[in-house]
Amino acid sequence: MPANILVVEDEPSIQELIAANLQHAGHQVLRAYDAEEAERKVREVLPDVILLDWMLPGMSGVQFARKLRSDERTREVPIIMLTARGEEHDKITGLEAGADDYVTKPFSPRELQARIKAVLRRRAPQMTEDPVDIEGLRLDPVTHRVTGNGQPVDLGPTEFRLLHFFMTHSERVHSRAQLLDQVWGDHVFVEERTVDVHIRRLRSALEPTGHERLIQTVRGSGYRFSIQAS
Repeated sequence: MPANILVVEDEPSIQELIAANLQHAGHQVLRAYDAEEAERKVREVLPDVILLDWMLPGMSGVQFARKLRSDERTREVPIIMLTARGEEHDKITGLEAGADDYVTKPFSPRELQARIKAVLRRRAPQMTEDPVDIEGLRLDPVTHRVTGNGQPVDLGPTEFRLLHFFMTHSERVHSRAQLLDQVWGDHVFVEERTVDVHIRRLRSALEPTGHERLIQTVRGSGYRFSIQAS
């Protein structure tokens, strides 16, 4: 599925090559030449993935990765470090700074695409095209269809995204604010009670197949998708 990817690379030719390949694959690309510019871009729009060069003017990629991981808003954004440093201790430094993966230059566009897909599957499975099937409830992101025990379930676009997020993050409690960020998008100003409205719509759509029980209210905390009784 298309992702918003921030490319932080100070070499114009390399940045252009990476951006062109990502755009060809259908992704939206944001660009920055140093950590300071990248920080401004992240404040404007929270990306789905950050491709971060190690050697940057000013603040290094490693320092910026540590800064991203120390901020609650950016803590969970997947980071792939791009570098010519191939020694084991360099890789360990990058990973300990908070990078999810480490790609050594030169790399092929196909390898980078595979790494992005893999890190999204681990960090943000709702961004992938993998079907999800839980307790007879099946959601297919490619066809945008949902079935419950083989019966079609009719969902609006917001309820579909909400269900996809829940199914790819089952058994976890999510606050209304977290759901707004993950489903509606960062920097979208919507009242938290809007979440309750869409939860009711989602439960109503799942009632005919008996799957509404999977959407559980956790008093004082938010909501959880669980196959276990609340």
